[in-house]
Amino acid sequence: MSDDVMAPTPSPDDGPASRDASGRGTPAAASGARRGRTPTWLVAAIAGVVGLFYAYAVWNAIGNLVATLQVFAGAGLTLNAFGWFIWIFAAVFPLIVWGAAFAIGYRRAPHELLLVMLTGLALVAVFWLNVVAYTTLNSASFLG
Repeated sequence: MSDDVMAPTPSPDDGPASRDASGRGTPAAASGARRGRTPTWLVAAIAGVVGLFYAYAVWNAIGNLVATLQVFAGAGLTLNAFGWFIWIFAAVFPLIVWGAAFAIGYRRAPHELLLVMLTGLALVAVFWLNVVAYTTLNSASFLG
């Protein structure tokens, strides 16, 4: 009796990088070898379509800044530095989140990029609700 253990015969699909020291295939190496790079047009399409929703958040923040200035100007008031910071940051925050989501997801699979972009959009929506709630309930704190 012999205790010889035969190593499995590699298939033509398996490259040398998909085997570890024991001769078994590693799932990470195999999936990395099979998955191609996402086409640039698809990355741009996903980032652009979801980016339109981010742009709407920026447009909405700028619109609310203008409306706030008009309402307070009619009453003879203006925004102080804190008020300007709130509304300008509300306009810049979606751009920051879009950039971060794109940086995290552009080298990933298309569905993962979409999920990262939608998660960032959800973060922007929650932030926007916080800005609206704060400016509605504490409007006297940012008037000059």
